[in-house]
Amino acid sequence: MSDKEDPESGRFGEYLVNAGLRGLIGIAGLLPYKWRVPALGWMTARIVAPLAGYTTRVRDNLAFARPDLSRREVRRLMRIVPDNAGRNMMEMYSAADFSERARHSPVSGPGMGAITQARAEGRPVIFVTGHLGSFNAARVAMVQQGFEMGVFYRPMKNRYFNPHYTEAMGSLSQPMFEQGRRGMIQMTRHLRAGGVLAILNDLNAHGGVPLDFFDKPALTSLVTAELALKFDAPLVPVWGIRRENGLDFDILVEEPIPHGDPVEMTREFNARLEAQVRQHMGQWFWIHRRWKDGTGEMADLGAARIAAQADGTPLP
Repeated sequence: MSDKEDPESGRFGEYLVNAGLRGLIGIAGLLPYKWRVPALGWMTARIVAPLAGYTTRVRDNLAFARPDLSRREVRRLMRIVPDNAGRNMMEMYSAADFSERARHSPVSGPGMGAITQARAEGRPVIFVTGHLGSFNAARVAMVQQGFEMGVFYRPMKNRYFNPHYTEAMGSLSQPMFEQGRRGMIQMTRHLRAGGVLAILNDLNAHGGVPLDFFDKPALTSLVTAELALKFDAPLVPVWGIRRENGLDFDILVEEPIPHGDPVEMTREFNARLEAQVRQHMGQWFWIHRRWKDGTGEMADLGAARIAAQADGTPLP
């Protein structure tokens, strides 16, 4: 039996990755906050990313989505993208210090009026965002604004890393709803009661539909748009953009995406996310395999969902 087929080999690999990451987080955590965040960013960019193949993945994704970039710019992004990922990790494992800093982030944007009105009317609000800058900064800042934000999240695949990662994420705000049947039921109750929810909608979604992202088909979940329609909730893109000092953020709340066809609503989200990524290329998670199922069999299944919706057939 090959290592690929051996579950024990996979478990051991997860254990080593968890041990390595915990070790680096522990080392950086000995430093004052203003140093520990850039320290883990540096270690992630120069140690973890090359060993884990993340720099190669950043390069490949950029070659696929942005072939117009110069080699110099690609090399720059191969460093600063994992650096931002490492900073995000350390910030989450420094909940008290991070929250104290992030809650003072300036919040602005044309969507503020809509979410304030929805809250006054007791209606739910759904914030939709992506792995850009720091979602957690936006999360903390919006809680400070009075929006007690629930989070719908996808657990990490690493069975050793996920428990403490989830605990760290939960220390920033509650409630949290894990992807799956139980989490969906809890999230539905939360929205029905007029709660506020945040969903990151920029991961490859099996069962999603192939919608353009950087002019390439990427499987994208329609669930966020469908929830907004079902609960008559404004669907509001929100971004936590990291400032040049690497420690502070500006929070942008965009106009709600108009209600209508879920596919068109999700297309609009992809377009708005892409616009932000183009402005802040180093802050998006180019490490993720965003387009891996955008073509081929999975895309055909997603296209069938769009066709079914167009003729009134219930979505699977």
